[in-house]
Amino acid sequence: MTGMDASEHIDSDPTGSESLQQDLEPGLTPEIVDITDPQHRPEALRRAAALLKEGECVVLPTDTVYGIGADALDPIAVQRLLMAKGRGRDMPPPVLIGDAAVLPALCDRVPDAAKALADAHWPGGLTLIFHAQQDLTMDLGETNGTIAVRVPDQDATRQLLRITGPLAVSSANKSGSPAALTAQNAADQLGISVALYLDGGPSRIGEASTIIDFASGDEGKVLRQGALSIEDIHLIAPDVVPLAQPETPDPAPETDPEPADGPSQDADPVTGSTE
Repeated sequence: MTGMDASEHIDSDPTGSESLQQDLEPGLTPEIVDITDPQHRPEALRRAAALLKEGECVVLPTDTVYGIGADALDPIAVQRLLMAKGRGRDMPPPVLIGDAAVLPALCDRVPDAAKALADAHWPGGLTLIFHAQQDLTMDLGETNGTIAVRVPDQDATRQLLRITGPLAVSSANKSGSPAALTAQNAADQLGISVALYLDGGPSRIGEASTIIDFASGDEGKVLRQGALSIEDIHLIAPDVVPLAQPETPDPAPETDPEPADGPSQDADPVTGSTE
């Protein structure tokens, strides 16, 4: 993606094994803060926002699955997020925003079908991919000039996003492991590589968002079928191309079919995230 050049700051080790060694020492306990009580939530969100501004990672609840977030404008923080998950820059995270009004600042153009879907299903389990603004100062990884955006249907997290601005957020799990549906699930996987875990209770949907690509065409193309069904999508945008189903050839009658190697379900090939 165009924007600030942070290559001189980025760790060349994509797994971050050396950089995160101090975060994996035994006997250290991740800090989990309950934000289900509205009385204590504002202070927890202010603290989370301060940590994010300092370049730390914070785990936060969403309607789909728990996410690990970093300041989208801080390339070192984004790299910290990727290292915590055990990912490289070839699997960039999507961006969460608190309100659809932020979209024009991030995207070069929003097709009519995408606008209609956002109006109908944001906040919610829908991620949309667009061409990024050419002057956007974000380095999320190898995005090929695109940006994936979502407005989560989780009140506390949207409150946080209104304080912080856009956050790079990926599912709060180690790459290849199951998505976290609770803050404790996330802490068990990510440990103290995350500065703070915001516990908003179990994820309501428990399934990753549906991803539609509008960078490759105005009609839109489903890249991952998730929380939002294709039927609901077509009620709003009937020309969206459904997720392609792999063809399964008929096995020879004299042999048993061998299991085919399908695409990984851990991450979308464009956004690199199950979030």
